[in-house]
Amino acid sequence: MSLIADRSLPLRTTLSLRRKRAREKAPTALSEIFSTITVGLPALAAFALLWEVAPRAGWINALFFPPLSQVLAVLWEMIVSGQLADHIGISLQRAAIGFALAVVTAVPLGFLMGRYPLFERASDFLVQTLRNTSQFALLPVFILVLGIGEASKIAITFYAAVFFLLINTIVGVKSVDPLLLKAARSMGTSDWDLFKKVIFPSAIPSIVAGARLGVKTSLFSVIAAEMLAAQSGIGYLIQNSSLMLETDRMYAGILTLTIVGLVLNYLLVAGEKRATHWHGSGESGPN
Repeated sequence: MSLIADRSLPLRTTLSLRRKRAREKAPTALSEIFSTITVGLPALAAFALLWEVAPRAGWINALFFPPLSQVLAVLWEMIVSGQLADHIGISLQRAAIGFALAVVTAVPLGFLMGRYPLFERASDFLVQTLRNTSQFALLPVFILVLGIGEASKIAITFYAAVFFLLINTIVGVKSVDPLLLKAARSMGTSDWDLFKKVIFPSAIPSIVAGARLGVKTSLFSVIAAEMLAAQSGIGYLIQNSSLMLETDRMYAGILTLTIVGLVLNYLLVAGEKRATHWHGSGESGPN
């Protein structure tokens, strides 16, 4: 046992030193996010002021673009009544279920395609064909096949997220440092240990970057689905308010969606930086 432990020591030491050096150099994700928000506050305040002044000055029709204060008042009423929380919860639940199904499907498939070239060649054309078919174009198909219930909304969120996760997982597996693979193989590492100790940790940054894109796309897709066929959710709130010419409620729903998207984005940015900091650059995928 001691001989095996001694032989595996260099690989573990290499990975540990990489993580330690990156932690010492990289700033915390929270400090970077706070700095970004602080710098952007003046521009946001100017936009809010313009939103308030333009309708009141008659520059735009207040019926179709009510002042920000009116929108915020309606937003507060929906918060107090609990109506807004119900819509947010339903939309997030739908998006979360679809995203979770995408994770359990795409990540294992991505490891197989990234690790075994023959399997990738056999399945790549199908994957690329489906990937280049817009989820919004397929939304009517999902509704026709699965109905207007929860299944069609979960299906569209799954379809929206699965290819971001799949492609990034493949890229992550293929970008594993060949020296680490050779070192592990030279020490007689089994396939399972190679996956667990080398391939998976090295692919995590790319997977997290794909997850960040997949989460946002899942949320946007479920909003679109709710606008077409739903009786609840943020998308339904926005669409129904628009049809009823309750524009203050409509903008309150849009503002809610913006806030939810911002919170999710910064949480995912923090998670991505935490997952990628030991790689040094912190850049693991598209923004």
